[in-house]
Order: sequence, then structure tokens, then C-alpha cells
Amino acid sequence: MSSERRETFLSTMLWPQSRMFKNALALSQATMSAFSTASQPTGTDTGTDERRTGEDISAGEDRPGWETELTVEDATELGVGDEVRFTKSVDDADVRRFAAASGDTNPIHLDEAAASETRFGGRIAHGTLVGGLISAALARLPGTVVYLSQDMEFLAPVELDSELTATCRIVEDLGDSQFRLTTVIESDGETCIDGEAVVLIEG
Repeated sequence: MSSERRETFLSTMLWPQSRMFKNALALSQATMSAFSTASQPTGTDTGTDERRTGEDISAGEDRPGWETELTVEDATELGVGDEVRFTKSVDDADVRRFAAASGDTNPIHLDEAAASETRFGGRIAHGTLVGGLISAALARLPGTVVYLSQDMEFLAPVELDSELTATCRIVEDLGDSQFRLTTVIESDGETCIDGEAVVLIEG
């Protein structure tokens, strides 16, 4: 096979993974923007009201109320059975920042009067925002973690001010530094999201 044909073949084969990575990266960016500090006015006394959304959060930073549990600290020792748990509350500020970052302004997330007329009886958090806790948990595994794929099933709505725990457990070593994990998010013992992810973890 010529080098040109080989490059075309490899490009075609890797395109789906590249697209999934870009989608996961976009989701992670929107989610971490929502999980950062509240928007703060940055204008001068002229009355301008420019706002920053999460610009002051640092790589690897944790905030009060965020909790992490790990079964392993060294990326080279990761294996089947290891897991990470990340716990955080999702409040009104998170929901509004996520709506601004993602563009999802569905009234069920932002308008109490409209949401009260739905089957949920009030506002609920964006499903993708809640699912972002999986990304947050995976980011706390040792090493450099890159999302390759994520499947999620939304099982229950999440009310605002709920405390959520994402648990990611390695269930298969796929070789070449890739792992398959179960990904579960719970609130008060109830499973809100169930799914699986495949990630690349390099030490």
C-alpha cells in the first residue's frame, strides 16, 4: 500500500475517534465553565457590566465542597477494579453558567414558572451538566486522561441543590493505555445516570 493510500486509510479510520474527542472536549469545557466560580462583574465605575465566567479557575484546582476518593495514586498501577469518586452539589449558579456556556436555555432549567407546569414540578439541572461530573471524576485519575467515548442513560431528573456523586470504575484493560469504565452518577442513593466510557490514560 502506498504511503498516500495508507495516510488516507488511517485518516478515515481515525475520523470517528477524532470527532468523539472533539465532542467530549467541548462538553468538558462547557461543564468546567459551569463548575467554576460565579460570574463576577469586571466593568469600571462607568456602569459597564462585562462578566467573566470561570476564568480564574486553575488546572487541577478543587473548590470547597468538592470531594474526591481514589483507589490508586500512580497511573502506572491502574487496573481493573480501580475507581474514582467525585462529589459536588449542582446549584442555580451552575445551571445558569452551563446554560450560558452551552447555549441550552430550555425553560425547564431556567424558568421556575414554566418548569412547575411540567411533569417534574420545578426546575431541573441539564442532563449534560450532570453528566459532566463523570468528566470531572475522570480528570482526577492519575496521569493524563483523554476521553475516547462515553455512553449515558438518563434515569432520573436532578433537582437544583442536589449533591451528586460520580463513580468511575475500571472494568477492562483494553491495552495501549486504554481502559473501559462504568460511569454512574447518584443523588441520595438514586442512580441518575448510568453508562460506560473508554479513556486513554498516560502516566
